[in-house]
Amino acid sequence: MKENFAGKIWKLGDDIDTDIIIPTQFLALKSVEDMKKYAFHPLRPELASLIQPGDIIVAGKNFGCGSSREQAPEIIAALKVGCIIAKSYARIFYRNAFNNGLLLLENDVLYDCCNEGDQVAVNLENSQVFLGEEAFPVVSIPGDLLQMVQAGGLVPFMRKKNGK
Repeated sequence: MKENFAGKIWKLGDDIDTDIIIPTQFLALKSVEDMKKYAFHPLRPELASLIQPGDIIVAGKNFGCGSSREQAPEIIAALKVGCIIAKSYARIFYRNAFNNGLLLLENDVLYDCCNEGDQVAVNLENSQVFLGEEAFPVVSIPGDLLQMVQAGGLVPFMRKKNGK
């Protein structure tokens, strides 16, 4: 993961729950790779096929609420989303996301200032996101969580840390 990157915005609303991220009926599929094409299906059935590697999801408040299913952040990571920038996150989703190598950033203003399709640039070093020339501060991510995302999640991070 780079400290500076940019991507196209896909804009979602408030209270995007884990049942919207991956509906229950698709959890029986064999792998996350099989499931990822159904991401956000109840909300926008076509969205998973439109998201390109490095794209960025911008959402409202309480992203990832609902059940604690670990497949929700796994599937977004499998779509190769660059990060999610939301007003706030459900606590369990937040931790599951980092455990699965998915970067989450918080800002409570960007959502109201951007449009789907806009380009946003992320500068992790300075904890800022840029929409055009306008800078939006994001909550700083602790170094160990950034290292976890860079490693691809908790298990690869711990293997690397323990020399395995």
